[in-house]
Amino acid sequence: MSSEPSGGEVAGHAWRWALAGLIAVVALAVAVWPRGDHAETPTPPPVTSGVSSELRAAAGPADCPATATTGNGPLAGIALTCLADGRQVDLTAALAGKPALLNLWAYWCAPCAQELPYLQQYAQRAGNAITVLTVHSDPDEAKALARLTGLNVKLPGVLDADARVRAAVGAPAVLPVSVLVRADGSVADVVVRAFAGVDDIADTVAAELGVAA
Repeated sequence: MSSEPSGGEVAGHAWRWALAGLIAVVALAVAVWPRGDHAETPTPPPVTSGVSSELRAAAGPADCPATATTGNGPLAGIALTCLADGRQVDLTAALAGKPALLNLWAYWCAPCAQELPYLQQYAQRAGNAITVLTVHSDPDEAKALARLTGLNVKLPGVLDADARVRAAVGAPAVLPVSVLVRADGSVADVVVRAFAGVDDIADTVAAELGVAA
């Protein structure tokens, strides 16, 4: 007939089990703790604009112009997103050395939708004599691309979510606005109206920039 363990023996057994548990916990922590030579820093997810490559491809805007030189004028230092591929482009570097027409528009602007096809026809007529660049003055890039797709306008374009171009040239908060830029980066004129047609664009550009088309 066995006798019951004393209080001291019970306490000793409990202490040994607690110690064994503590050792097991420490061993597990050591096993999973990252070593200095194997630890990896989590890589943050890439920042994206939220616009799919399929949407860009469907719109098919021409690539943004690029030059090997930098420009001057009120647009200096402004970097915007190219609608063709989402990369950042320096505006004055892209326009340097050639007269340019920057058309400020937005997907929700009805006069802009009427004017954009005229601008594309004018760009085709003028050829390499002038750069025609659309500037979407609204943060919704997806709707800009969808609008261009519906209009079948393939002009090169940039996204100006904060209306930085408008502020730089002192244009009013209306759309459309066309900014006529000289080859040296200075602004010849800010046209605050919609063009009535291709000839209207050609006449205005010829008068302000001396480019015949």
